[in-house]
Amino acid sequence: MGAIIDKAKAAIDRVNALGDLKGKIFTEFDEDRILRAAKTAEDLVAANPDLPLAGKLVSIKDLYDEAGIRTTAASELLKTAAPAREDSVVVRLIKEAGAVPFGRTSMSEFAYSGVGLNPHYGTPGNVFDPEGIPGGSSSGAGVSAGLGLVDIAMGTDTGGSIRIPSAINGLYGYKPSRLSVPRAGVLPLADGFDTPGPLARDLETAISVFEVMSGQSVPRAEDKKLRIGVPVNAFTNDISERVKADFEMICDTLRNAGHELVEIDMGFVAENALVTRDLVSSEAKAIYAKDFAALETCGDPYVLSRLKFADSLTKDDVIAAYAKRTDVIARFGAAVADVDVMIAPTLARMAPKISEVEADIETLNPLMLRNTGMLNLLDACAISIPVGVAGETAPAALMIAATHGRDKAVLNAARLIDPLFD
Repeated sequence: MGAIIDKAKAAIDRVNALGDLKGKIFTEFDEDRILRAAKTAEDLVAANPDLPLAGKLVSIKDLYDEAGIRTTAASELLKTAAPAREDSVVVRLIKEAGAVPFGRTSMSEFAYSGVGLNPHYGTPGNVFDPEGIPGGSSSGAGVSAGLGLVDIAMGTDTGGSIRIPSAINGLYGYKPSRLSVPRAGVLPLADGFDTPGPLARDLETAISVFEVMSGQSVPRAEDKKLRIGVPVNAFTNDISERVKADFEMICDTLRNAGHELVEIDMGFVAENALVTRDLVSSEAKAIYAKDFAALETCGDPYVLSRLKFADSLTKDDVIAAYAKRTDVIARFGAAVADVDVMIAPTLARMAPKISEVEADIETLNPLMLRNTGMLNLLDACAISIPVGVAGETAPAALMIAATHGRDKAVLNAARLIDPLFD
């Protein structure tokens, strides 16, 4: 018996001690399969001890194909789908890097909400408040990592689905540049937005997963004082008092550390924020329209309503939305051309109660998605990092972002910023 197998067994025992919460976090949890994977990793790491993810336990969002397992997107519709023939590229890469797949995590159905509610499996509370939302869509991912059941959780991010649960559960969640990571074998929602990525309990582990996924190396850059963009008229407006105070504290800390903060008018982003809604719904409808009748009886009504929103859009509406997105991405690139990165609060407010969202999901889901979703509109790369706040149980969450393709700049900025809040 080796250390990796022992680690997997101990984590399995912790999961089995969760009671009903286990079924709200995982859509599939096969102990024998996990232990077989641990044995495979044990042998692989014995021969290759320097593998970057050696012995790491990794929960897999139920959008990633794993050979012989059904990919269900936490939906009743797909519970009888044919099992996957092979691993998704990302799953194959993390296994080759020495990691152990550790259960399939629940999520908002089809990955189509930012709050994490699921009527089929139930909704887990977050790690700081058992009655608070876990964040979505990668709800089980956020809770599995937040509780320390795993080292890493694989999620996906279409409008914030990695960064929102990371923010709520005190994790590091990275949405890479969309075209920098392989999506083969990941069930899509909206091809122009979907991005696989990690949620992790520490920054360097999140960076290591990105390196494995992307094939890129992210060497530590020399220490320097950053020039940081701080948005106005978007991202920082209409935020809760707690989030406002936290962000002001973060900005003061960065200035005191010698970093330069520069205001950038991002009003044009807020003015076009609904473009994301239109395009994601349009692209998702192209996938699921054939299933609308079945989803009337077996689907999450709120998710179905978001899918069917595309029925209200004309072909010209969609063409115009794509043109607006192209323009906004270009304007964003120009706006941040002379800064190293941009920062913003990950969330506009702290996590509401599950009951609050159940009573008013039409208001609260868009609000939870607001800041993260604007960066998906911009096709940016962004990380959410936790920031401890004196006197508060739940940490603040800071988003660090840059234009598509500048992943190394974002991750190295995070390396400079994160230690300021230890």
